[in-house]
Amino acid sequence: MSTDQPPPRPDEPGDRDSSDPFAKQPRANGSPYADHGDHPAGPEPYAGMPPLAHLGRRLIARIIDALLIGIPVGLVVTAVAGAYDPIEGSARSTTVTLVYVLVYFLYEGLMLTRDGQTVGKKAMKIRVAMLENGRPPVGQAGWLRAGVYALPEIVPCCGFLFWLINVLWCTWDRPYRQCLHDKAAKTLVVSAVP
Repeated sequence: MSTDQPPPRPDEPGDRDSSDPFAKQPRANGSPYADHGDHPAGPEPYAGMPPLAHLGRRLIARIIDALLIGIPVGLVVTAVAGAYDPIEGSARSTTVTLVYVLVYFLYEGLMLTRDGQTVGKKAMKIRVAMLENGRPPVGQAGWLRAGVYALPEIVPCCGFLFWLINVLWCTWDRPYRQCLHDKAAKTLVVSAVP
């Protein structure tokens, strides 16, 4: 059971699939988007929006995507430029970081604007949806979301700090559990399984 939601009352249904450790339970009012009054009332997403994706699924999806891009980029750059130490801060390690960030930006932008899912999100059965209508973030919204997530890493020193704050933002954001890249693009991450 998720720690960010209270247990269901006896008259409420439990998890749809109790074998899924990431399954969402509805909140007391039946909505996965509201927290019993601990935040100002905001607009609900459009009617029929799937439940919010569990933070564990989101993390695993990001790890899958990072490995999917990082391993090939690392192998290609090592084959072309030789060994490198990402901690030493040399021009070679900076080049590797730039290549990784740009490839990840292109990968995420292309995947999100197509159907709202990366390979990791497909594996974890979650997707990115526009807050206003639940559709995939096609066009500018998908690219904006990918850019705010990936491109700050290019900025020396403070790029990593922004990235870290960005990805942790969803742990305290209410009611939609958005990261800063979600807020910029007006998206949220929901379950892809009804």
